Amino acid sequence: MKKVQIGPFDVMRETLAALSTHGALLMPSAEPVNAMTIGWGQIGHVWAMPVFTVYVRPTRFTHELLEKSRYFSVNLPPEVMSDVTMMMGSRSGRDVDKIAEAGLTIQLGRLLDVPTILECPIHYECRIVHKSPVEPAMLADDLVGSLYRDAQYHTVYWGEIVGVFKRA
Repeated sequence: MKKVQIGPFDVMRETLAALSTHGALLMPSAEPVNAMTIGWGQIGHVWAMPVFTVYVRPTRFTHELLEKSRYFSVNLPPEVMSDVTMMMGSRSGRDVDKIAEAGLTIQLGRLLDVPTILECPIHYECRIVHKSPVEPAMLADDLVGSLYRDAQYHTVYWGEIVGVFKRA
């Protein structure tokens, strides 16, 4: 299952579709290898570079790993792997080896020292260039009331898209 490098925005439509349906799998570069399902993310052009932003609550094990990481990958599983994304989003890597439980194959990124998932036909390799906590006082009141009733505000991670790879 060889992957070829493509442009940073070549699979944007597929990426946004995955985020809004079955999710994508976020993997920090810090050990232990862990993946978390994400449904919130953005792709764009910031600071004269292509950027992928991801949102992670501080209570998540993935947040702890991202805080120790220089890189992250975003892996797009096919829709037939929705059982995997469901499990990855409902279990914590603190308690279980989700990668082993899902039977996934981990490969080192092609350009960065970051894990990627072989079974995912598309993956992004990103270098963390900025992070910022969501500030409640800066959010619209309706978002605070509907999305943050538990006061668990996300940290936003901006990753320079260093490479995107798609199964050939």
